[in-house]
Amino acid sequence: MGLLAVAVEYRLSDGKVTPIDALNDTCASLAWVRANAARFGIDDKRVAAYGVSAGGHLVSAAATLGCGNAEGAIGNGGPDALLLWSPAVDVAQSTWFQKLLHGRAKAIDFSPAHQMPQRVAPTSIVQGAKDTVTRTEGAQRFCEIATRNGNRCELNVYANVGHLLTRNLADQEDNYDPDPAARADGIARQAQFLRSLWSYLWP
Repeated sequence: MGLLAVAVEYRLSDGKVTPIDALNDTCASLAWVRANAARFGIDDKRVAAYGVSAGGHLVSAAATLGCGNAEGAIGNGGPDALLLWSPAVDVAQSTWFQKLLHGRAKAIDFSPAHQMPQRVAPTSIVQGAKDTVTRTEGAQRFCEIATRNGNRCELNVYANVGHLLTRNLADQEDNYDPDPAARADGIARQAQFLRSLWSYLWP
């Protein structure tokens, strides 16, 4: 597609590491990409973040809570566009997420749908209608609030599939069986979304 991709590794939650630390890693990765923009020929105000499930939470949290600096097109250090796949964007009522925080914060404080700023990066979400891990209602809430504030948020919901577009609805946490047609369509829609934002990147 003519894009530079940077794979990001973040710390996983355990007895000491929390999602707060993982968010710090996410923000550090965005800062690194922008600091190395000239080296790699990157436009530092056109940095899209792609996140799946928990990764979707982290990049959307970076977009909504910000990263504590004024970098990027939005001016908060977060990504300039979001590509989310079965994202955990609404964790306010999640007892599991609250447990992962180990008392360092309240879940709602790190729930992107509940920390939506007036301006947020344009967002494309791919979601399975029967997702029981990161439910469709959360993605709907995120997009509703974003668009109400005048931002762009598109939600692509696929019928009869669950988390990560799996056809295996009985086990959505481990044994994934992504629907090939839905997966291909989701990828194509998010590619088109990027083209619509930054059309000069393609001939």
